[in-house]
Amino acid sequence: MAAANFWDRAEQAQATVAELSRLRTALKPVEQLSSEADDLEVLMEFAEEDETGESRIELQQAVDRLEKELDQAELQASMRSPEDSGDAYLTVQAGEGGTDAADFAEMLERMYLRWCEERGYKAEVMDRSDGEEGGIRNSTLHIKGPYAFGYLKGETGNHRLVRISPFDSAGRRHTSFAAVDVIPDLGEDAEIEVDWAKDVREETMRAGGAGGQHVNKTESAIRLTHLPSGVVVQCQNERSQHKNRATARKMLLAKLYQIQQEKQDAEIAARRGEKSKIGFGGQTIRHYVLQPQQFVKDDRMDLKLSNPFEVLDGAIDPLLEAYLRWSIAK
Repeated sequence: MAAANFWDRAEQAQATVAELSRLRTALKPVEQLSSEADDLEVLMEFAEEDETGESRIELQQAVDRLEKELDQAELQASMRSPEDSGDAYLTVQAGEGGTDAADFAEMLERMYLRWCEERGYKAEVMDRSDGEEGGIRNSTLHIKGPYAFGYLKGETGNHRLVRISPFDSAGRRHTSFAAVDVIPDLGEDAEIEVDWAKDVREETMRAGGAGGQHVNKTESAIRLTHLPSGVVVQCQNERSQHKNRATARKMLLAKLYQIQQEKQDAEIAARRGEKSKIGFGGQTIRHYVLQPQQFVKDDRMDLKLSNPFEVLDGAIDPLLEAYLRWSIAK
């Protein structure tokens, strides 16, 4: 990076900077733990000599803090796949349940945006389609931050909401569904061969939603359909059609890479006689129950939390971490 011509090739330079950031993110908790372990030795010496007992209290607090930090560092170290440390694309799509499902999809979108805000991650809306009466039909977020994909990859699957519907004048309880899909942002590194001229249909359209006069006057939004697989991606967040096309191509490559990986995982699972990974639109993985009881339950880990409103406000770390530990154990 100190070379005089480092920035002559901008894309390669940015990739190097990103790699440096990833390595620093991996090393930082280890260096911090090492430093705090040294501090712990000093506190132990003080505690042995301190007759008041105050140093013992301070020592116990330091041990408790260090245990939590070690736990987090071990969890991060368990995310070994190259794509785990990078950014992610997350799509929320309304399922069965009409307006309630569209509203639930928007609740999930807000949940992930709030989680990103709390973590200091950057989240950009790549594509969004509003529901007819409220909520959203679908939304795709580009989430940028250390280990974004690693933490979020377990969110893929169907999510179920049970509540008294605010759209039902009789005040009845409704069940609605939304599907979540998470794919890694591989940048230009996806090892997937695509014949863009033969295998991909490109469509241009006017972007929907808020965005000022420019959105309404130009067909800058891009939709790509991979004909052999039927995979469809869409991007409308940039003002430039060229930028939207480049981003949509990255999303398509990432999706095709994920399908290839899931196929390999399914083949390995079949040989072992195990159940393969639950995919987008598959089995319901999580339930958010607001009435008559209040809880969130994840079927995979058999984990039940009693704070659904906090979870829907972005407090999903216990669920994300429980999935990672469960998947490691599996």
